[in-house]
Amino acid sequence: MTPDSTNTWPPTCSTALLHQRAALYQTIRYFFADKQVLEVDTPALSSAASCDVNLDSFSTQRAFNADQRLYLQTSPEFAMKRLLASGSGSIYQIAKSFRQGESGRFHNPEFTLLEWYRVGFSMADLMAEVIELLMQCFGRNIDVYTLSYAQLFQQKTAIDPHDTTVDELIAYARAQGHPEAASICGNSLSNALDYLFSQYIQPNLKKNIVYLVTDYPVCMAMLAKLGDQQPVSAKRFEVYFNNIELANGYEELTDVKQQQARFEAELKQRKNSSASVVPMDENLLAALASGLPECSGVALGLDRLLMLISGVESIDEVLTFPINRA
Repeated sequence: MTPDSTNTWPPTCSTALLHQRAALYQTIRYFFADKQVLEVDTPALSSAASCDVNLDSFSTQRAFNADQRLYLQTSPEFAMKRLLASGSGSIYQIAKSFRQGESGRFHNPEFTLLEWYRVGFSMADLMAEVIELLMQCFGRNIDVYTLSYAQLFQQKTAIDPHDTTVDELIAYARAQGHPEAASICGNSLSNALDYLFSQYIQPNLKKNIVYLVTDYPVCMAMLAKLGDQQPVSAKRFEVYFNNIELANGYEELTDVKQQQARFEAELKQRKNSSASVVPMDENLLAALASGLPECSGVALGLDRLLMLISGVESIDEVLTFPINRA
């Protein structure tokens, strides 16, 4: 179904897809209930925002307190980690999340994430559980291919992502006929790596295979621990299926000093770019200081998963009211 811009009152998804979404949520809830993972609900509004320079939060002010700005969550991660630090045990959440400027075939400013954290799990443990859940959601076995970010990057570009520069990556893009990469990526190594991955690697992944891509470069560590082998890499993985990025997971960083340093570096990047300056989450840092248990966590895009299950081409087709009809 193609949205009709002249008639915005009806939903863009079919009644059948409404039922499919409900069945998907039921499958997920049964899956975690069987594993005794607790479903939780955290606020969509927060006094802090993600410091990531590539994420732009929606914000609002309270009517009776003009000095208090609140931010809609870009994911429920920070609040869920506060629960983990308080002793919740393993938890999951089906959560509405919000990101400014995200609109397109696979993006809507308001979207739904499944996020879960498993106490005592390594990254490998969590990857196995992700595949188990996906097979239940698809109702069939799926071929899985696990390889490191470096293996995949070198296979497709002959560049070692752990030992490269922004200039080398921009030169590669220019040689492929994409000189605009220089202005898009600026001086950011992580942005340049992301650009090459999205342009020359992700579109060329084989169909009908789940790719588990592991061990990301340090500059892309986000909230993940770092490994202790050379070259040092982040204990981070991403999941791709039929060229769509489905999930992003970490063996979670528990060191408050490292996390604060990463936030401060991100805020410096934001200040030096056109991104708005936002407050770092002091509540999360306090939770880490009190003791976050060893755990691994992952966020999985449920709208994209429903696209893959139903075989539709656009995220608008699985949303009741995408942004142009909200």
